[in-house]
Amino acid sequence: MQQRSIIRYSISFKQEVIRQLELGRFTSIGQAQSHYGIAGNGTIQKWLKKYGRNHLCPKVVRVEKPDEQNQVRELKKQVRQLREALGQTQAEKIIGEAFLEIACENMGVEVDTFKKKVDTKRFSKETDDPAPA
Repeated sequence: MQQRSIIRYSISFKQEVIRQLELGRFTSIGQAQSHYGIAGNGTIQKWLKKYGRNHLCPKVVRVEKPDEQNQVRELKKQVRQLREALGQTQAEKIIGEAFLEIACENMGVEVDTFKKKVDTKRFSKETDDPAPA
């Protein structure tokens, strides 16, 4: 297992990075991070907050209409319901397979053999049925 080294930056270094951002030398925090070889993704953002330069942190503003908020809430609810239904269906499938195994064991038939016979009967029944008029 490889050990991660911890890099400690001096206060003057942190302030210099912030000063360069304020002066507009870099168009983004990512550019400053790359230029100075700073590894941590949130490192410079932490410095900006610590030294009261929050205005340099990029902000994401999300504007939604009221019906969009309701739509997102409704979609999340539907996803939750579908996950529950999927779990129920998977549980029923597992129970059905267990019952099939027990039934085949009681009849003295292999499950795969039984499934092949059922598929063969189903196929022949579908081809023997007369076409609807």
